[in-house]
Amino acid sequence: MTKVGEGDGCYFRDHKEMVAKVNSGKNILGLLNYNENKVQEGVAKCIHENQFGCNVDKLTFKEKMKTFHGYTNRNHRASTKAVHISLNFDPSEKLSNEILNEIATKYMDKIGFGNQPYLVYQHFDAGHPHIHIVTTNIQQDGKRIVLYNIGRNQSEKARKQLEKEYKLIKAEGRGKHQSEIVKPVDVQRAIYGKSETKRTISNIVRFVTMSYKYTSVPALNAVLGQFNVIADVGKEESQMNLKKGLVYRLIDDKGKKVGVAIKASSIYGKPTLPYLQKQYKLNAALRKPHRDRLIECVKDALGNKGKITKSSFIKSLNKESVLILFRQNDEGRVYGITFVDNKTKVVFNGSDLGKAYGAKAITSRLSGLSKDETITLQWDTFQSLNRTEAEDLGISKTLEELIDAKPTDFVSPDSATRKRRKKRKKKGRSL
Repeated sequence: MTKVGEGDGCYFRDHKEMVAKVNSGKNILGLLNYNENKVQEGVAKCIHENQFGCNVDKLTFKEKMKTFHGYTNRNHRASTKAVHISLNFDPSEKLSNEILNEIATKYMDKIGFGNQPYLVYQHFDAGHPHIHIVTTNIQQDGKRIVLYNIGRNQSEKARKQLEKEYKLIKAEGRGKHQSEIVKPVDVQRAIYGKSETKRTISNIVRFVTMSYKYTSVPALNAVLGQFNVIADVGKEESQMNLKKGLVYRLIDDKGKKVGVAIKASSIYGKPTLPYLQKQYKLNAALRKPHRDRLIECVKDALGNKGKITKSSFIKSLNKESVLILFRQNDEGRVYGITFVDNKTKVVFNGSDLGKAYGAKAITSRLSGLSKDETITLQWDTFQSLNRTEAEDLGISKTLEELIDAKPTDFVSPDSATRKRRKKRKKKGRSL
């Protein structure tokens, strides 16, 4: 199992099925709302409970929250009190509710949550069987269940045991032929005015921050730029920059900011600057196994001969799903190079790969550097997204569908209700 995050908002992801992900947060209301919202939409069902003392079909929303609060209120110092787990299975698995409940119960026992209150939701909005579990890490005596490394240790061990016990398709043995390739995203559809800004940005940012291994904001922007989105920390010495604020914006094909800025804290999952910074060290380790592939791609694109054109170099990399960005100063001199491998979802600066792949070494082999063709060539040839990987990350739709997703996709029922009330009040005042 690959550990993808840690602390508040962490999750853990296996390579394929069976996949176990563990998210933690501060407020259990948001997690419960998310799953109950899915139930209201008819794409999920609450199929099992633990420690609620009542048949799951008879539990009201108020009763669910009351039970959870009975635990979370016993510890006022803990910042993390909510845990959201999802268990995903191969599309070929035919699992009944009874089996899903058994697996959920045994999994929770094995990771140390057997005596905790939890609710199991079966979701039907993806092409593979999967369940979500809402629980708390605050115990009846007020002590916390430590979440650090739970994915690498307890969850990994539990996953392997359950795969063997229920004869599930193993994560390590799943063949590449089962991957379904999705068409490239039409980034023009994300431009301000053609779809609702916050919805578009939220969906794209959520996907990129969860799936790519970036180690800085510029590295993240190298990926986001392919979707006409940018993470903006503000100008140096600005209030936003000094307070470590972060907003996300849409940009046009020339890199110009358009539309309104969306605060990172208002996006589902809260991909704020502190959150991103937590990921840097981890991502640096996770990207290492993919370094050699990227080096080979650059070597092949350069060839063994002398100079080659910038255009042919870019196109050769594009064929391998690699994007290259030339970082230039105000005088037009290339001072750095960034590579984005969209196949393995990693970002490297040229200097990270070695001296031979830095800006000076690469530009010495290229002709036609003065031509301003980089953005058009690269963004128009954004490579494919693997649907199964997206589903593993909790994204069951193509990116094209994500851009067109309903505004309530990542909004809790309570939040949606408040918005409707405000709208009605405003309408009433205008009459």
